[in-house]
Amino acid sequence: MTLEEEKQAQRRQGIAARRALTDAERAAANGALCAALEALPVWQKAKTILAYAACGGEADLSALLEAAARAGKAIAYPLCGAGYTMEAAQPLGPEGWEVGMYGIRTPIPEKSRFLPPEQLDLILVPCTAFDETCRRVGMGKGYYDRYLPRCPRAFKLGIAFEVQKTARAAVEPHDQRLDGFLTERSFYPWKK
Repeated sequence: MTLEEEKQAQRRQGIAARRALTDAERAAANGALCAALEALPVWQKAKTILAYAACGGEADLSALLEAAARAGKAIAYPLCGAGYTMEAAQPLGPEGWEVGMYGIRTPIPEKSRFLPPEQLDLILVPCTAFDETCRRVGMGKGYYDRYLPRCPRAFKLGIAFEVQKTARAAVEPHDQRLDGFLTERSFYPWKK
């Protein structure tokens, strides 16, 4: 099996595993993830956060993110563009959203404030599969792998369900290692 075939297999397995969770299991896991994230010092200290709008069975942090925005944290979301580029856009209100590429809830550029990558404190990164060395398999377009190197001071935290963990993520040299991974059960820090 080639590396790309292994990556595709892990992607399929991770997506199937998270979609196989029952509604009750998903709700409990999302609640546990939100509580665990809220307890992390990196979350408590962060003032500017790049989050994501959950889709396709991804871990949903929306309750915590909405509360954090009301409490004054700047919560931005990915705005994906041509050439697989990504920027951090903070919607300026409930009317600042649309359904964007891939059917994902996305900020409307004209109704958003853009946060420079060097000002982000925390980036929450979804995945399809991950391992304990903080390597991830994404959806395959490389948006985060291109964006993360532009954010030198941000803590890059992968978010997933425990069922998405694999023994060894199939990664290539350009795939970015994260600083940690958080699931509903555990925090996996990258031991540099």
